[in-house]
Amino acid sequence: MKPFAVFPLHKKHDLVQVESFEHSRFLAGGTNLVDLMKHQIESPDQIIDLSGFEQAYDITDSEQQVTIGTMVSNTELADYAYQQPGLSLLSQALLAGATVQLRNRATTGGNLLQRTRCYYFYDTTRPCNKRKPGSGCAAINGFNRNHAILGTSEHCIASHPSDMATAMTALDATVHTCNANGETRQIPVRELYRLPGDTPHIETHLGADELITAVSIDKTPRGTHIYQKVRDRSSYAFALVSVACTMQVKDGIISDINLAFGGVGSQPWHAQAAEEYLRGKSATTELFEHAADVELSSAKGSGYNDFKIPMLKRTLVHVLTQASEHQNQHPEHEGAIYAR
Repeated sequence: MKPFAVFPLHKKHDLVQVESFEHSRFLAGGTNLVDLMKHQIESPDQIIDLSGFEQAYDITDSEQQVTIGTMVSNTELADYAYQQPGLSLLSQALLAGATVQLRNRATTGGNLLQRTRCYYFYDTTRPCNKRKPGSGCAAINGFNRNHAILGTSEHCIASHPSDMATAMTALDATVHTCNANGETRQIPVRELYRLPGDTPHIETHLGADELITAVSIDKTPRGTHIYQKVRDRSSYAFALVSVACTMQVKDGIISDINLAFGGVGSQPWHAQAAEEYLRGKSATTELFEHAADVELSSAKGSGYNDFKIPMLKRTLVHVLTQASEHQNQHPEHEGAIYAR
């Protein structure tokens, strides 16, 4: 690991003091960046340390929304969300991911920006367009069991690993940012990520000097919340497929639905086509199966991960069935039921 300088950030206005962002990286909890530096995948000249970022450790609650500081740990956020029925999807997703030790260190902003766990991305002896643009993608013709089936390209089939980001996508969260000029933006999480196309090394729409300062979620009644994660072992494993769902059913009709998938997309996958197909229709198993087919019409396996397509369909139908049954029995319910 080459030597690097550390710049401590105490307030977002301190960004103006950073001379160059081209070879700099923001350090929050370090659960991803430090790992990448150890593997010499990331070799920044300067690390901007966010541990002293005073404004970024709070969760604020207003009548309209909840705002989560970028440095709030996954443990703290899971505990807070667990006590809020309207955020139970977020709690379920956070508690389904990583170990307790990692959740204690991992942060809200860092979780959103974590990089893929593709084997070939971490193996510096193999070609990877994310790590070295133009070198090729070893995963396409390699062992690609954990890779994406949605949003891929001929240059990259890596999947996004975050459970939290999948739930944030279903909840239509908004990312708040600031750059070195003091300019601020609000970006829907659903618009934060970029598809790989022919530039898979560019993963988000953030500028090099743009810092996530907070994430906000509107307090909108969403009915029943379910996060279903399918993985190789019962804990501490990345999703093979996951489904984040909130559903409201009135008189047997789906009045509102929010869906996102994890483990299957090059980004946390907003299942917009399935949502649009389901809204305003009677909740039936046949409808759910057709909605899955609509969303998965563009899904493409790469060999070892072909099983993800039928697995995701079965998981989605199962989650929608549970959510609709629960809503029919408890139409005024707001919050979690745990997938069986």
